[in-house]
Amino acid sequence: MSRRKQIYEGKAKILYEGPEPGTLVQYFKDDTTAFNAEKLEILDGKGVLNNRISEYVMLRLGEIGIPTHFIRRLNMREQLIKKVEIIPLEVICRNIAAGTMAKRLGIEEGEKLPRSIVEFCLKRDDLGDPLIAEEHIHAFGWAHPSEVDEIVAMTLRINDYLQGMFAGIGIKLVDFKIEFGRLHSELEGVMGHQIILADEISPDSCRLWDRETNEKMDKDRFRRDLGGVTEAYAEVATRLGILQPSGGPTPFSVIQGDKE
Repeated sequence: MSRRKQIYEGKAKILYEGPEPGTLVQYFKDDTTAFNAEKLEILDGKGVLNNRISEYVMLRLGEIGIPTHFIRRLNMREQLIKKVEIIPLEVICRNIAAGTMAKRLGIEEGEKLPRSIVEFCLKRDDLGDPLIAEEHIHAFGWAHPSEVDEIVAMTLRINDYLQGMFAGIGIKLVDFKIEFGRLHSELEGVMGHQIILADEISPDSCRLWDRETNEKMDKDRFRRDLGGVTEAYAEVATRLGILQPSGGPTPFSVIQGDKE
């Protein structure tokens, strides 16, 4: 990795210059953060699990026509992705009250919402990623109204698919956070762009609860000091069919299709 040019480093991923024009290499770290990185730990294997789970989800979304930045997985920790202009918004889709929404609105955590709700936060770590309204997005030009409409429609479609996918393996999709980008291209001499999903989807960015017990299977285990973070992520991967149960001390010692 030292021979590659680093483009960006976030809390859980590093982006490097890709091998071809218009591409980047996305590296999944074991760093685990909460509360705007005020809490930080290194959890061995977390990046590997997130890489595999996100790859699985991106491939499934591609099959139903959702455009994403994912090209292919390169190895245990890296993906080749399309280079995009990131829209500075975090898009949150909520199905069940939890986290900041439950606190903000005084709703009991676990209460099913009347309908799926899409929220926006400004992507600014230094401001704590504040909650914003569509009016802010339009007024400050962070995205065009037609782009916001497209983002909302795509988010709800992703939500519908993921709810069904997780329900099939005994997991509730409580909420998730995603980001979008503009993929610029030239067609017949005219420059244009397409809005595409440009983020990971993993237990780092979703709240996932067991359907029977409501046991948390996501990063809330780290936020709330519940322990067993990588074990919970590995259980999600196992239920998705990405991992084979090892029967040994390491929850993800056998990974299908990997020789690295």
